Amino acid sequence: MKYKFVHSFDMSPKEMIKIQKQLAKEVKLSHFSDVPNLVSGVDLSFQEDEGLAVIVTMDFKKLSVIDVTYAVDKVTLPYIPGLLAFRELPIFLKAWEELEIEPDIVFFDGQGYAHPRRMGIATHASFFIEKPTIGIAKSKLIGKYEEPGKKKGEFTFLYHKDEKIGIVLRTRDNVKPVFVSPGNLVDFDNALDFTYHFATKYKIPEITRKAHLYTKSLK
Repeated sequence: MKYKFVHSFDMSPKEMIKIQKQLAKEVKLSHFSDVPNLVSGVDLSFQEDEGLAVIVTMDFKKLSVIDVTYAVDKVTLPYIPGLLAFRELPIFLKAWEELEIEPDIVFFDGQGYAHPRRMGIATHASFFIEKPTIGIAKSKLIGKYEEPGKKKGEFTFLYHKDEKIGIVLRTRDNVKPVFVSPGNLVDFDNALDFTYHFATKYKIPEITRKAHLYTKSLK
């Protein structure tokens, strides 16, 4: 799959923050009205100076894996809080170029709109791949919320500075929730419904859980 050139990654942290603020003005949390056919889940991991990006594509209705694509590359940028996308995106885009199946929506193991500058990996990536995106994070980055009920499917909203930025979703009874946020070109209802569709018997929804499992085996 081809992607749109949005910016380079060779810049200072100050310039990175400027880019995030500029792109945040262009985010569209709009409703995705169709039923997805194919969707992809993305997981990224790092080991010393190498990064691995895995893209698992699944049939939305059947919950079956139809493709696994990955890329490995050297990583030069250190981890900087709030700027993780600049470290992860180059490797993801390398894997995206290898992808031969076009997904309707792309899920990321990480944040979307639930980011200090509303520019988590899922949101940031959408500008390059020009696809609707959703972030599924295992933990909260920012914000405040009320604990959702203990039953699977119960949820509350995550807020930051009085703005709704994400969803705190219980995917299993009596298990800690996941933190879901729209990336771009979807709204909060889409992010909740599409993520919950992949909530089977595990805490992590299948779309990113499968990507993580393939990441572990490839490592």
